[in-house]
Amino acid sequence: MVQVRAEHPVNQDGTVDIDAWIERIQQRVPLPEPQQLKQACEWAAQLDRDTSQTEHRWANGASSYRTGLEMAEILADLKLDQESLVAAVIYRAVREQKTTAEDVRLRLGDEVAELVDGVQRMAAISISHNPSGVKAFNAQSQVENLRKMLVTMIDDVRVVLIKLAERTCAIRAVKDAPEEKRYRVAREVFDIYAPLAHRLGIGHIKWELEDLSFRYLEPHKYKQIASLLDERRLDRQQYIEAVMSQLRHELSGAGIDGEITGRVKHIYSIWRKMQNKGLDFSQIYDVRAVRILVPEVRDCYTALGIVHTLWRHIPNEFDDYIANPKENGYRSLHTAVIGPEGKVLEVQIRTHAMHEEAELGVCAHWRYKGTDVDSNSNAYEDKIAWLRQVLEWHEEMGDIGGLAEQLRVDFEPDRIYLFTPDGHVLDVPRGATPLDFAYRVHTEIGHNCRGAKVNGRIVPLNYVLQTGEQVEIITGRTGGPSRDWLNPNLGYVNTSRARAKVQHWFKQQAREQNVQAGKVMLERELARMALTGTDYAQLIERLGIRSQEDLFAALGSGDIRLNHVVNVAHQLVEPDRHAEQLELIPRRQQKSGRRGDVHIQGVGNLLTQLAGCCQPVPGDPIIGYITVGRGVTVHRADCATALQLQDRESERLIEVSWGGEPVQTYPVEIFIKAYDRSGLLRDVSQLLANEKINVLEASSRTNRDDNYASMMLTLEVPNLHLLGRLLTRIGQLPNVIEARRNRQERRA
Repeated sequence: MVQVRAEHPVNQDGTVDIDAWIERIQQRVPLPEPQQLKQACEWAAQLDRDTSQTEHRWANGASSYRTGLEMAEILADLKLDQESLVAAVIYRAVREQKTTAEDVRLRLGDEVAELVDGVQRMAAISISHNPSGVKAFNAQSQVENLRKMLVTMIDDVRVVLIKLAERTCAIRAVKDAPEEKRYRVAREVFDIYAPLAHRLGIGHIKWELEDLSFRYLEPHKYKQIASLLDERRLDRQQYIEAVMSQLRHELSGAGIDGEITGRVKHIYSIWRKMQNKGLDFSQIYDVRAVRILVPEVRDCYTALGIVHTLWRHIPNEFDDYIANPKENGYRSLHTAVIGPEGKVLEVQIRTHAMHEEAELGVCAHWRYKGTDVDSNSNAYEDKIAWLRQVLEWHEEMGDIGGLAEQLRVDFEPDRIYLFTPDGHVLDVPRGATPLDFAYRVHTEIGHNCRGAKVNGRIVPLNYVLQTGEQVEIITGRTGGPSRDWLNPNLGYVNTSRARAKVQHWFKQQAREQNVQAGKVMLERELARMALTGTDYAQLIERLGIRSQEDLFAALGSGDIRLNHVVNVAHQLVEPDRHAEQLELIPRRQQKSGRRGDVHIQGVGNLLTQLAGCCQPVPGDPIIGYITVGRGVTVHRADCATALQLQDRESERLIEVSWGGEPVQTYPVEIFIKAYDRSGLLRDVSQLLANEKINVLEASSRTNRDDNYASMMLTLEVPNLHLLGRLLTRIGQLPNVIEARRNRQERRA
């Protein structure tokens, strides 16, 4: 059955009466700020008038503006919030490139812009079909597009509901389109969006999408069933009226305030039942059907008793979806009886709340909040339920049987979602690496990991993964974990799960191997950090370990962290320097908390002023310009003046940031030895810049006889941990022989 829609209210000149339209919307859903919706409507209408392009119009001639209004009406029926309706009104204009997402952000706010952007990303979904008309998926592009869609939907359920509304408008509009386009749109809607609407329990959207898609995919079968329904429509209507009158009388007598309506069977559901059960049209029991809505659950069963008392119940045609809800949460009582005149009649019985959920599905209970910050809400529980629904639907779309099981019950907002090569979704903590991912898949895969690909590209094993990336682990047949994986400076494993697995593996190795490996690790790190004067007797006493051999064994097996041992050694060898690390260096002290406080890397007590052209405020991205005699002028990063200065006087632009908490740093000298090559100093400088390390002093010398380059750098670092990481990363640069802390005392 096709949904009947009311026309938009219009003015005398044929344009849409926006005020009347908004008033009609407000009757269905509350609008906290109707002016925002009106602004979006007027803007969309103006964009529609300003463009002369017609190639983006729907097949029925509807413009992006009229389509946006229709989408908003669908969403209003679903009880969505105002931001969703605003995004729906302007979405087609963005899709048709009449305006940009950035313009939407400036005019209508960040939340609306994020929704539009999410629906834009979902537009990547497409279904291809072969010339014979048999459905076929372009496997690679389909998996990629579904991946983008799934990640988008994880962020905000409203995105997919807006997309459902847009696809509903699309399938309505192709009635007069060429046959090829009708088939393409119908194939996509039938294969993706109708199942998704079903999974989310949005009944009336699902039925309309199924019926209209079926109409274009199987036109002859659609017309055949439609004609059979039309032939009996008048007789069926009279019959249903008599049944409803009898039921009202009986329910009233039982003291039940019930609402009874005739229910029309949808064409596609009739055809599907005929196909699945091998039935003839005359054997479809629920062509004649009524629905009873009652206040309470107990009234449902009382009404069921009345129906079964009035008419004989047909065996095997009763379903209690209240006691056993469907997978999408649908609840109702279904029964088929031999009604008046010996004709088969289906009766559905449910409460008003159940009916609302059957029609609106996830929309009936979802809290539309941009974030999960409301501690008094059930936002996490709702999101878990939503994710399960989507993942179960995604499972139906392809052979990815383990997908839903991988979703952790203890969902946390700081987790990221990654994809295996076959499309499965795995969640890991934010900051995870390919090694963490490998151990998340299986312990043996982690042990045998030798490399990784992210989105088809080889990456280092300490690469930090991002949500939505596809990760492929390259494994070897022999070998095992590397002890370097336990070195936090190298950043190979960042999750406790992976670290525990690696530690357990090494515990299984011979003690002699662990002792030897631990000794090498510790001596190498102490030498690199210029702590070779460490007294091992004092060290093991401070650590609470019985012997030096036990210390080496614990390091080799991963029971104790190398960083912890080095920090203790640092306290023993240089107690004064360690105390200095904990003190704030006065010349680096920064005030914070007031408007206009600006921090300039490596510089203190320098005059700053805010530019009058762009007037930056705390939180804006900013950049500094060194003036003559007036210190540093701070501009917004997107300021037109600053952009011009980048072209003319880029050497006078410096990095600045808003003042925050004071950073404790201390100077340290490092020594680098390398085979000289072009770009060596540049690579070292770039690495330090990426780590936001300030360089106080630098000197470099090259011996032409042996081509060795020696560098001495004085850096400001906040702690020993960061220093260790820096030395490790510098040591990984091409041609670098060693990178260590300078053994000599720091110069005054």
